[in-house]
Amino acid sequence: MKVRIIGVPMDLGQDRRGVDMGPSAIRNARLSRRLGENDIQVEDMGNIEVPHPETIQIKNPKLKYIDEIIQISEKTADAVDRAICEGRIPLILGGDHSIALGSVTGSSRALKKIGLIWIDAHGDFNTEETTPSGNIHGMILAALLGIGDKRLVNVGGFAPKVSPENVVLIGARALDKEERVLIKKSGINVFTMHDIDRYGMRDVMQKAIELASKGTRGVHLSFDMDVLDPMVAPGVGTPVRGGITYREAALAVEMLAEAQIIRTLEFVEINPTLDRVNETSHVAVGLIAAALGEKIL
Repeated sequence: MKVRIIGVPMDLGQDRRGVDMGPSAIRNARLSRRLGENDIQVEDMGNIEVPHPETIQIKNPKLKYIDEIIQISEKTADAVDRAICEGRIPLILGGDHSIALGSVTGSSRALKKIGLIWIDAHGDFNTEETTPSGNIHGMILAALLGIGDKRLVNVGGFAPKVSPENVVLIGARALDKEERVLIKKSGINVFTMHDIDRYGMRDVMQKAIELASKGTRGVHLSFDMDVLDPMVAPGVGTPVRGGITYREAALAVEMLAEAQIIRTLEFVEINPTLDRVNETSHVAVGLIAAALGEKIL
């Protein structure tokens, strides 16, 4: 297996500073060493350059830093597309979740038809009309499905990036009122924390794998670390109580590895300034290794 690491230290999609240090924190948690121990060839391309928010003027408070996010998304899409075409598995390190606009675009452009497994405490399904904050990291899943501002929707020159029947949102437990309406109308598949509690992660992932892989050429995994309970992953910008445990998360990515459907993956929203001795990054490294095939025995 050949993996290409692409860092996107984006912190323009949300309000709390510090998430731009996420890629470095994950690397410092010995990511490359861990993957190398599993006979994975690792190629680290460094970071895509991202401007600092204090150097940019917000033009639309309902779509904060949209122009810069689009520019970085285009660069990310090109890097992911190129990695796939060169026979690599792109591993994208965030940064806030707005980086998925570029990574999913690149994956979809290279593979033509993909599934999307979005593991997140939040829906990321707002638009300019529904957003309570104007933070674009909360609009990205909607944009990937062709919903929202046309500039976001058309990144990469095509829309939508994925079909709703191949999209699975897992772990949701903090949804805005109008966002719920949009999600229900969209036709995507959703497994909330209630579903995980009721049916167990094993059954949820079996169904998610079936839905995301049906008729596709591979699946993009977008893993927001705030899906984990804050006791497990304290270093995130928008923690929500009642999240999944480490073992539930590990089982989810282990099942994805066994299914051999992951073609691209990203881990996002680690904020080292809110963490305990880089604990959240070490958790992320363990999950990344499991998603790429590491086994206990």
